[in-house]
Amino acid sequence: MDPAEERREMKRQKEHYMMLQCAADAQYGIPTRCLCGSRIINEVRGKEEYDNLLGKRFFTCKNYEDDGLHFRHPWVFGVQEEIESLTKRVKESEEVILLVAKLNKQIETLAEQVHDLNVKVRVLQKVCFD
Repeated sequence: MDPAEERREMKRQKEHYMMLQCAADAQYGIPTRCLCGSRIINEVRGKEEYDNLLGKRFFTCKNYEDDGLHFRHPWVFGVQEEIESLTKRVKESEEVILLVAKLNKQIETLAEQVHDLNVKVRVLQKVCFD
C-alpha cells in the first residue's frame, strides 16, 4: 500500500475511534437526540424476539444501525442515571438553600449593627456640634 494512502487510512480509523469514544461518553441519562442528529424513539422489544429480555425497553435512534455511532440505550439505565443526576442537583440545591438562610441571618445581624452604629453617630454628632 502506498504510504500516503496508508496515512489517510490511519486518519480515517483514528477519526472513527474518536467518534466511537464520543458516542460511548454521550450515552448518559435519557438521550434527547442521537449523535447523527436523528430523534430518539422509545422502543419495546417485541414478542417475535424469543429470549429472556421480552418487553425490554430502549431509547433508540430512529435511524439505528449497529455500528456504535447511534444510540440504543436501555431504558432502565437511562432512567436510573437521570434519577442519580437529579438527586445530585437536589442535594446541591439544598446546600444552597441552607447557605442562603445563613447569609440572611448574617445580613440581619449586620443591619442591626449598622442601625446601632448610626444611633451612636447621631449621639456623637449631637454631643460634638451642640
